[in-house]
Amino acid sequence: MGKQITFINARVIDPKAEIETSGAFTVNDGLIEKRDGGIEGKVIDCKGMCLAPGIVDIGVKICEPGEKHKESFRSASNAAAAGGVTSLVTRPDTKPSIDTPELLEFFKNRGKEVSEVRIFPTASLTKRNNGKKMTEIGFLHDGGAVGFTDGFNSIPDTKIFHQILRYASDFNTLIIGHPQDHFLTKDTSATNGVFASIKGISSCPDTAEKIGIERDTALVSNLNIRYHADQITTKIGLDVLRKAKATNKQLTAGTSIHHILFNELDIGNYRTFFKLKPPLRSNSDREALTQAIREGLIDNICSMHTPQDEESKRLPFEEAAPGAVGLETILSASLSLYHNKVLSLNELFRLLALNPANIIKKNLGSLEVGQSADIIIFDPDKPVKIDRFQFQSKSQNTPFDGFNLQGENLLTMVKGEIIFKNNSFKV
Repeated sequence: MGKQITFINARVIDPKAEIETSGAFTVNDGLIEKRDGGIEGKVIDCKGMCLAPGIVDIGVKICEPGEKHKESFRSASNAAAAGGVTSLVTRPDTKPSIDTPELLEFFKNRGKEVSEVRIFPTASLTKRNNGKKMTEIGFLHDGGAVGFTDGFNSIPDTKIFHQILRYASDFNTLIIGHPQDHFLTKDTSATNGVFASIKGISSCPDTAEKIGIERDTALVSNLNIRYHADQITTKIGLDVLRKAKATNKQLTAGTSIHHILFNELDIGNYRTFFKLKPPLRSNSDREALTQAIREGLIDNICSMHTPQDEESKRLPFEEAAPGAVGLETILSASLSLYHNKVLSLNELFRLLALNPANIIKKNLGSLEVGQSADIIIFDPDKPVKIDRFQFQSKSQNTPFDGFNLQGENLLTMVKGEIIFKNNSFKV
């Protein structure tokens, strides 16, 4: 017999079973062994707190190699564990980018050595993520890449992108696209509108997203490609996505928690922590995105964790680097959808855990008996004031700094091992 832990008095959230129950829950030798089958081994009293599958976060940037001062495997792992994230689907836009089998092997080995959470790396679609020359997709696929992406870059040459997609279709692999028109978005920092005009910020039209998703979905329509749009953020982009998904069941799409909760006005007086990519949209776009989440059009919510150091953000808005960290805030921030009655907890964890696990074809994200015990326990109602200086992440570029959120992670378990415990939670 392996290491046994029984959780009692838990409010069990299982997005796959689509039920919420109360009772006991036993983990043995790293696997979920049984539910409500009696108390065995070490006992942890959850005292009515929620027990759910750990978050699977697609689009996380770990800055090794090249920019370890922004985020290392260790700091990303610690931040994820504190935030209730048990699996990181990482981006390849490092320095250098993960565009060769050798760099992928280094990245995987470094993750195994240091990280306590799961690391699922994606590899670059093109060399140096510059959209010009295809990487060795076959070798990278065989080497363990769960998908391919150029990160925040959209391949500008449609012919090159189509050739890459045709080649990738032989491997039934995942392509993660950033559906924004390259030329309309280049050297811009905000969304077209009155606000950007008043502030004098270079901007792009929301049709850049419409064109991007139209092009990408058209290119994959006759190919055996699993295509995932990393962030859909506009109403017109959602309208295109809705039509495309009606005829192509291999299409999935996500969005970031920042685009769900913030809009362009939050930039205020050139606050660079709110400079994101894609840029924050109008409030009507944000409301359309919330409705799309409610109807099930959006498949996953991610943090799009993009660490930037102080030097990268303490610049004029136009010059500041885009992106925000999000591993430590994704749970608390996403729970606003539950508190605002947009989603039930089961529906929320379908977007945070089950669906992203399915997108990368990993048997995670639910509480089925026999599945790996990647589990979190959280208090959905605990008031939390975000203080970026308390983050485990090396970078602290969060737009939530000083915000009052509701919901706190108490315990994180990966493969049956407790890797994080809040001081307020007794084990």
